[in-house]
Order: sequence, then C-alpha cells, then structure tokens
Amino acid sequence: MSTVADDVTAVVVDYHADDVLVDCVRSLHDNEVTHVVVVENGEVGSVPAELADLGIVLVSPGVNLGYGRGVNRGVALARATTYVLVSNPDVVVHPGAVRALLTYLDEHPKVALVGPNILRPDGTVYPSQRVFPNMWLAGVHAILSPIWPNNPATKRYRSPRRDGTVDWVSGAFFLVRRSSFETVGGFDERYFMFAEEMALCWQLREHGFSVAATSDAVVTHLEGVSRAKAPRAMLVAHHRSALRFENQTARGWRRALVPIASVVLSVRLLLVLATRPKV
Repeated sequence: MSTVADDVTAVVVDYHADDVLVDCVRSLHDNEVTHVVVVENGEVGSVPAELADLGIVLVSPGVNLGYGRGVNRGVALARATTYVLVSNPDVVVHPGAVRALLTYLDEHPKVALVGPNILRPDGTVYPSQRVFPNMWLAGVHAILSPIWPNNPATKRYRSPRRDGTVDWVSGAFFLVRRSSFETVGGFDERYFMFAEEMALCWQLREHGFSVAATSDAVVTHLEGVSRAKAPRAMLVAHHRSALRFENQTARGWRRALVPIASVVLSVRLLLVLATRPKV
C-alpha cells in the first residue's frame, strides 16, 4: 500500500493568500504530507515568511501564471512521487483526509483523480461534484444562477450524475495519479483561471480514466481569498473559460451553437458585473 509521506507531493498555487496559506501548509503537514511545493503567483516575496520554517519548495515565476499553469510548474519541480495533491491556498485539510484519498486511489485502479467533500467555513457542503454541462443545462444555469441561485438547472449541474458517478470535481483540492496527469499533458494552459479542472477531468475521461469523489475525505475551503484581490478580473476570466470549454468540447451539431453560447455568457457577465460593486 502507498504511504502519504513517501508517495504524495502537494502543489499549492498562491496569490496573496497570506496567513491562510500558512494554515493550509500546516494542515497538509498534519496529514503527513511532507513534500509541499508552493507556486508564488503574486509578486516575488509575497508569501509569508513563516513558510521558510515549514520546509516547502518555493517556485517564484515572477508573474501570475494563472492556476493551471502554476500547478504545472509546481508538478514539474515536485519530487518523483506517484501522486500529486493539488490544493488552493485557502483550504484547511481535515485529519485523515489525504490518507483517505490515497486509499481510494489504491483501491480503485481505474480512477485517475479523486476529490473530497468540501465544506464552507459555516459547515455547509460546497457543491464540488458536478456534471459536464450540455447546451440546455449550461444556458439555463448561466442565465438564472445570478438571480435564482437554486434553480433546477444549477442544482442539476452542481451534483453527481444520477447514476452516482462524477464527471468532474472542484480544483480546490484533489489527488491525481501523476502518470495520468502527465499522460494528458497536465492542465490545459489556455485556461488562466476557472474551468481548468473541468477541462482536465474531460481529458482524463477522454483517455479512458475515471474521476471520483469520496466522503471519507473532508476539507474546508474558505473560498475566494485570492479571488478577492481582483474580483472583476476573475469574473471575466470565469466567463472566458466557460466559453473556451464549450468551444473545446462541442461536437457535431453543437459546434454550430458555440456563437449562441458566447452571447449567453456575455449577457450573464454583464448582468453579474452590473449587480456587483466595483472594487
């Protein structure tokens, strides 16, 4: 059986998460993850000084690479372990969570990537297990979710499939086989932020791998700590990535509907920007 200390390297991409990042790394250490790579997407020297005492490997590209590109750089410099644990900096890992994810992959050889249950700070469950959206589901979710968060399309999108399987999981925290990650070329670097994990899971499934989630592993995600530094830019990036995913995955007759998806997402972006204060 695999062991956390020997077989798992964590890659954490930071963008001005400050002390929250320190809490994340400490919770990883408490889960026996001794090999941690931190990619500093903020200005060089922007990570807390306390990290120097935690034995992390620091990657400082000197520019904001975005999430997926940052993870790819971290994996490239990680030690040659069997599994890669990808984490946002604003995650606190509950005791035993990493071991539970590792055990799941050991026991399910066809699964390439597994995610945990993700909780919000108030203890409610974050919808981290989702389905790949079809045109109807994506369109209704895009238009209604800003004004009706719990509409049926959004609830369907933010849930496992009806047969209990998972199309994709949140990129906030997951464990992936390094060999599978490298087989698909890692994260698609055309995505700056958002939907990169959806694209990764799509590519894994296209190569015959499975994606899963297990309730035996739990983390708490503070959510939006880094995003709060540039909220409007992140909204634009979110919608741009959603359109990129549709353009990347549309097949057959759906290709003809990509321009409609562009219009729908543009309208949604304008609605969201109009209802949120400028920062």
